[in-house]
Parts: sequence; structure tokens; C-alpha cells
Amino acid sequence: MRQATFTTALTIGELEASFPLYCKALRILIREEKTIEQIQRSVCWHRLASLHHCLPRQYKDPNHLYFHLKRELSA
Repeated sequence: MRQATFTTALTIGELEASFPLYCKALRILIREEKTIEQIQRSVCWHRLASLHHCLPRQYKDPNHLYFHLKRELSA
């Protein structure tokens, strides 16, 4: 079994399988009150952006997810 790191190229299937994990990481970063600039430099942001770029009908833009989660956590 190979270890996936940020420098490892992942397949779309691997990205899709980890989508809930990336959303959870994004939620944690928002909860920790990180700035949008800090979050945009994170691994989860880049993976979410890759999914959106490859499958835009199935996966929302990370900016959309950010504002949705931010609003959800503020309520």
C-alpha cells in the first residue's frame, strides 16, 4: 500500500474517496478561525479544487464550500 502525500499524484477515484475527509479538514480550519488565504494554501483546498476542476457538476468550487461551511458554523 502506498502512502499518499501532497506531492503524490492521486487519481480521481482516490480524490473522490477522500472527499468527506477534505470537507472535514476544511471545517476544522474554519472552526480554528484560519484566514481564507491560509486555508487556500492547505492540502485539502488544493484537493477540493482538483475535484471541482475535473468534475464540476459533482463537486462544488472550494470557495462555495468555504462560505457554506462558514455560514453553517456561524449559525
